[in-house]
This record gives sequence, structure tokens and C-alpha cells, in this order.
Amino acid sequence: MNRTQAPGSGWACGRAAVAIRQVRPEQDLPALSDFFGGLSTHTRYLRFFGPVTPGAALLRTLAGCPGNVDALVAVRGGVIVGHAMAVDRVEPKDPRGTPVTDIGVVVDDAWQGRGVGAALMRAIVTGAKARGVAVLEMDVLDGNRHVLAMVTGHWPAARVEHTADGLAIRVRLPQASVTPAAVMSHLALGQNRQGRRQLRNLG
Repeated sequence: MNRTQAPGSGWACGRAAVAIRQVRPEQDLPALSDFFGGLSTHTRYLRFFGPVTPGAALLRTLAGCPGNVDALVAVRGGVIVGHAMAVDRVEPKDPRGTPVTDIGVVVDDAWQGRGVGAALMRAIVTGAKARGVAVLEMDVLDGNRHVLAMVTGHWPAARVEHTADGLAIRVRLPQASVTPAAVMSHLALGQNRQGRRQLRNLG
């Protein structure tokens, strides 16, 4: 996968420096386990549509181990305070193979409302655009007001549909020049796609 987020990028949140970087699967697994295990039941419910505590297999997916997953973390003082991931696929019923990514963002309870989620969203979307992604999708619970406000603030024209579980959000990203190599790379990623519901459950 074409990784575009520069390690060590970040911003100052108050007096604390928060860095956004790529997940390092082997080194970060213990820290990711601590991060997700430390989230409140409510926050885990909003992220996974249930009070899920990720086990070993799900943690590896959240770390970006499958070839079609891009994963980022927000780190402050060596501690993970936020996580974002994008799972790439191609539109199954579209003969053109439109590149789509399903994204998920979660922030430690103590750091919510301080710009961490917005920074992660910007970084994960920047990477998706660089990979030639045309459409961004998210499944969100009605009560997830932080994410809903962030999405509608960034993309007023986002299509929002009610589902049995909550809301399905679909955003068409601005078109950028895409090289043939990027298209072929994304189509290859699409061979590993999973169903949207399974992707949501995995993160």
C-alpha cells in the first residue's frame, strides 16, 4: 500500500505535542491493546457497534496488517491517544471498479473534543486521496455526535442514509490526477475486499 502520512507529523494540543504517524504493526500491538482496552464501554460501543475489546486477530487488522488496510495513530508522550484506519476495496457492482475506502476513527475518552479525531480524519483522508480513492464510506451510530459533526462540517454534501444499525455516510472525494500505477495498486487491494458489515465490525 502506498503510505503517505509522514512519521512524526503532528500539532500542539495545549501544551502537549500530539503526533500522527503510521502504525508499526509489530512494535505497536501491545500499545494498541492498551489503548483499545482503556476506552470506555460507551466509546468502544460507538466505534465497533458493540462493547468490543479487540482480541489478537482484530488487533492485527487494526494495526494495518492486511494489505488493504491503512492504519494511523495519534501519539502523545509515547502513549496512543487516537486511532484511524481505512479499508480499501473496489465497488463490486461498478464495472469501472471505483476505488472506495471504509474508514473508522476513535479517540481516547480523555482526549475527545480536543482536535485529535479531526487531525486523524484529515490524515487518513489525505492518504486515501493519494491512493486514488474516489469514495469514502463510514457506518456511524446515531448517537456518535462527535463523528457526525466532524463529517458534516468537512463534507456538507455527504450522503447520509438511515440503516437498521445507524447511519451510512458516503462522501465523494474531489478528483485528483491519478497515475496508472496508483490505479493498478488500488485494484490489487480490492481483491482482498470484505463485505461492508464485516469491515465495520473489524474496525
